[in-house]
Formats: sequence, structure tokens, C-alpha cells
Amino acid sequence: MIRIVFPLRRQPDLSREDFQDYWLNRHGPLVAGFTSDLNILRYVQTHTIDDPGTAAAQQARGNMEPEYDGIAELWWATETGFEAALGSKAGQRAGAALLEDERKFIDLPNSPIWTAYEYPQVNPSPENVVAKVKSNIVRVFFPLRHKSDLTEEQARHYWLTQHGPIVRSHAEAAGTLCYRQVHRSNAAYDDNLRSVRGCVIEPYLGHAEAWVDRSRISTPEAKIARASFIEDEHNFIDMNRSTLFFGKEHTIIDRR
Repeated sequence: MIRIVFPLRRQPDLSREDFQDYWLNRHGPLVAGFTSDLNILRYVQTHTIDDPGTAAAQQARGNMEPEYDGIAELWWATETGFEAALGSKAGQRAGAALLEDERKFIDLPNSPIWTAYEYPQVNPSPENVVAKVKSNIVRVFFPLRHKSDLTEEQARHYWLTQHGPIVRSHAEAAGTLCYRQVHRSNAAYDDNLRSVRGCVIEPYLGHAEAWVDRSRISTPEAKIARASFIEDEHNFIDMNRSTLFFGKEHTIIDRR
């Protein structure tokens, strides 16, 4: 599958609560109404939550970028299907309508957008772990940029072949129910997604995502696991140009 990853910053005149309310109750149904026109397989909003764990996770890593107000994600079964949907007349009309509404609540110049492919590392079967509002599970988002002394290829290789196994080895101790690496695809149409929104923010290399049981994150084993993660992250991640935050999921479309 291919997905659009869209970290969102709210318009400065909106509170986070008002931003998330509009996004969920006004924009979400609008996207859902274009499911067929855009041939969307899945659409999930992850709303950033105020959680002391976010500040602690950032402080443990250094001076990170401010967190986003949420992440919008849309999935398509194939890259070909994605291109066909966005290139059709119905898809273009739908895209224009959605962009018009985005301008009402999203700070588009400061909200990067890109397409990506996912690489499961710790994956439940069936894939039904969800960070519901009324649950102990949170979804951790970690949009990251690589260190300047590494090429993009070197950073991706290290992330997959060196860091991934470390996280997998500590998954049970850390309360990690699911962990995926989601790498930016560098597709040609990414430039258009950014340019029509006037985006001025450099896209990330990708993001790490994990679903974590918060009832298990304070154990001695979990603390050892986090220390191992962070120590290795500094080998390839530029923490000053990366960020990390916790969120709760709202599934708007799911046709899997």
C-alpha cells in the first residue's frame, strides 16, 4: 500500500480543541463523501493529545521540533491506483474541494505532506490495534530527519537493518503492541502535493509509529528498552530537526 502522510499545524487563531473538532466533525465527513471519487482505501486522523509522556520523550532526546496538532493519513492499495484516482476528473474536483476546506483550519505552509511506504517491524495479526480515546493505548508518532553526515540511502539502511532489530528485541518489555517504519517514497507527485498547499517545510525522511500500552511504560524493563532506543537513534537521527508526540486515532474510512 501507499499512503499520504500529512502532519498538521492549526491556523494560529484556533485552539487545538477547536482545530481538532473541525477536523473530525466537518472535514472528516467531507473526505468520506469523496471516498469513491478518490478511491480511498483508508483514512485515519490521529489527534495529538496533551500527555506528560510527550515532553519526557522529547527531553530525553534533546531539543526537538514542536509537536504537530495531528496527522492525517490516507491509504491506497497501489501506487497505480493512487495516481489514477488523483488524475481523474472526479479526483481532481474532489482534491480541489478538500484543499479549499483545508485552508479554513490548517496552517498549510507549515504542514508538510508526502507519500510513503510502510515497513512493518512488530505487526499483530490481525492488524487491529487502535489507539482509541477510551483505552490505555497511545499511538506514538516520530517524524524524523537524518543526520547531515549520512546520505538518505545510508540513513534508511541503518534505520531498517540496525535500529529496527533493536526495537523489535525490546518490544515486549516496552509494551509495544505494533511498530512500523514509514519511509518517504520520493514520488514525483509529492512536489505537487506540497506546491498547491504552499508548503515551505522540508519533508521528513519518514516517520516511526508505534502503538504502546501506557499501563506498561513505567516498568524497569520498559525504561531499559527506551534507553536502548534513544542511544541508537542518535546514530542516524537529527533530533533538532525531528519531533515526537502521542495521539489518539479516529478512523473515518476503512475499506480493507
